[in-house]
Amino acid sequence: MRRPLLRLMMLAAPLLAAAPAVGDQPVPLGTQAAPVSDPAAFAGTASQVKFEQRLGAQVPLGTTFLDEEGRETPLSACFGRRPVVLALVFHRCPLLCNQVLAGLTRSLKPLPIKAGVDFDVVAVSIDPDDTPASAKAKKAGYLERYDNPGTEAGWKFLTGRKEAIDALCDAVGFHYVQNPATKQFAHAAGIVVMTPGGQPAQYFFGIDFPPKEVDAAIRRASEGHIGSRIASLLLLCYDYDSATGKYTLSIVRLLRGFGTLTALSLGLYLFLMFRRELRGRTGDGPPDVAEATAGDGPGA
Repeated sequence: MRRPLLRLMMLAAPLLAAAPAVGDQPVPLGTQAAPVSDPAAFAGTASQVKFEQRLGAQVPLGTTFLDEEGRETPLSACFGRRPVVLALVFHRCPLLCNQVLAGLTRSLKPLPIKAGVDFDVVAVSIDPDDTPASAKAKKAGYLERYDNPGTEAGWKFLTGRKEAIDALCDAVGFHYVQNPATKQFAHAAGIVVMTPGGQPAQYFFGIDFPPKEVDAAIRRASEGHIGSRIASLLLLCYDYDSATGKYTLSIVRLLRGFGTLTALSLGLYLFLMFRRELRGRTGDGPPDVAEATAGDGPGA
């Protein structure tokens, strides 16, 4: 999954210069990402970006963050009652993070289950320089998009120190890299559905999340059920079609798979034939078929 995620991250950058709005007040529309001072070095560093599925791991509930009002909030205050949909972003991001949160909001909005009642949403900034003020602006924007009055308490946008951020990211397998020259973060895109006890139960990658799948994952997580990594294997052969809301077979990936198997089979066949011929020349191989046939006939 690493390469597709990284490719998505890279491709998303130009797409999002015109990203809509409401939740993005901290960064004006049209803001361009800072230039990369050393593209080669940054590409090498970005290769470290990945999103591992650490299903069943325990997040550090004793870790403390700040909520949108600047109040100290232990992570344990976000868990314990309901499942949590966790998004790791940075609130001043002008690019990919907005699309992750927009995709999440778009997925949650039509569900019969509601934030603050059946589950909570927790968006944690990976940028230690983010502030409660930027988190508050983000929250207001995405609450407006969610358009479900009375669910405000079910949305938390947190900021914190690097130690706390890294502890949480490590627990859920979210590996990001910051470019020291530009202060921009290279990171994967996705969300994690957590159990009420703070364990990753299901991962969703990308910026578009199928509502039915998210609904089912939240319901399973509410009962403490941990998803299977088989889902990640299936995603190697399936793509999510946002037009139909279903996963469909990825023909390109299947063709690549069949092509690889064909090449391996052909290579194995050539190897066996070459080895048989070589052993026949040295006399170590099986007796020649013609000789064996001649020896089995009637005597003169």
